This record gives sequence, C-alpha cells and structure tokens, in this order.
Amino acid sequence: MTNVMNILLVGVGGQGTVLASKVLGQVALSLGQEVKVAEIHGMSQRGGSVVTQVRYGEKVYAPTIPQGQADVILAFEKMEALRWLPYLKKGGRVIVNDQEIDPMPVIVGSVPYPEKVIEQLTAHGQVTVVPALQLAEEAGNSKATNVVLLGVLAQSLGIEPEVWRQVLAESVPPKTLAVNQKAFELGLEYKPQEATTVS
Repeated sequence: MTNVMNILLVGVGGQGTVLASKVLGQVALSLGQEVKVAEIHGMSQRGGSVVTQVRYGEKVYAPTIPQGQADVILAFEKMEALRWLPYLKKGGRVIVNDQEIDPMPVIVGSVPYPEKVIEQLTAHGQVTVVPALQLAEEAGNSKATNVVLLGVLAQSLGIEPEVWRQVLAESVPPKTLAVNQKAFELGLEYKPQEATTVS
C-alpha cells in the first residue's frame, strides 16, 4: 500500500477554505504527487460549514478521507475542528485557528457554543493552536487567516517553503499577493505552543 497524506481542511463559509485546499493541492502536484480533492459544503451562505479533503501521494485511489484516517485537520474555526475530530487518525495533528464563529443555531440561541473546545481536541491528538486572525491582521487583512494557517501547516509537512511561495503567487490575485505573502511568512515563522490538557 502506498503512503497517502490525508489532510482535512474545515471552516465556515467566507474563510477561504477552498482556496487553501487548492493551494495545498497545487503544492503537492508540483512535487509530482497524485492529488485528489473533495469538497463538502453545508449551508451555502457565509457561516455555513465548508470542508475540503486533500489526499496526495504516489497513488491515490479515492478522493475522500475515511473516518479515523486524517493525518492533519487544518481547522479555520474551533467548533469545526471539534465537529470533524472523528476523522483524525490516532496520533494525528490538529492545527486550529483560535477563533469562534457562531453558527446559526448558536446565534438564534437553540444550542450553546461548546465549552473547552481545545481541551476536548487535545484528548485526541497533537493540537497546535494558532492566533491566525491576529496574525492575518498583522499581515494587513483579516481575510488572510487561511494563508496564515497554510504557513503553519507548511512547517509540519516538510515541503520546501519556496514551493509554497511559488504556488501562492500563482493562486491569489496580484493585488492581494503582498498581504498573502506576509500572512504565509507569519504562519511559517509562528512558533506553536502545543496545547495540553488541563489536569
């Protein structure tokens, strides 16, 4: 069986989840890997759940990641990380944006936002919490959280940063390139603190 890297990108509408998955897929393609990408959209408006699955390796037979097989969950929002946690493999990694975006059921008061999300995540794998919104704002645009998170992801995948920079330059509009480049570098340089459960 060939080695396949399974990465699940989860977030809500408007966070750039799909763009991030396309950049990741192009990075893998540029290395000569076979790549399959699957998208799952919840509510189509901003705020609905958006999930993309990226699988790459020498040979990839199916586009979807089986439950319990994701090597990495790249989460753009904390509750989405929790929602998709069953897909993480044992010993897998969660890279999570430390941001809460209330979904409609929470906004209308029918359910509360879950408590102690990070603590729940750390019970299932390695968790890296990233202040991605803060870093994106530092780069010049709060919408660049997705690219900050790609920078953090790049640290753990062992793919040369220059490959990411090249694909990024080809994937975003020229007018936003400088901000996205800065956001990527801030993510790449971010020194993550591994989240640990509180005893």
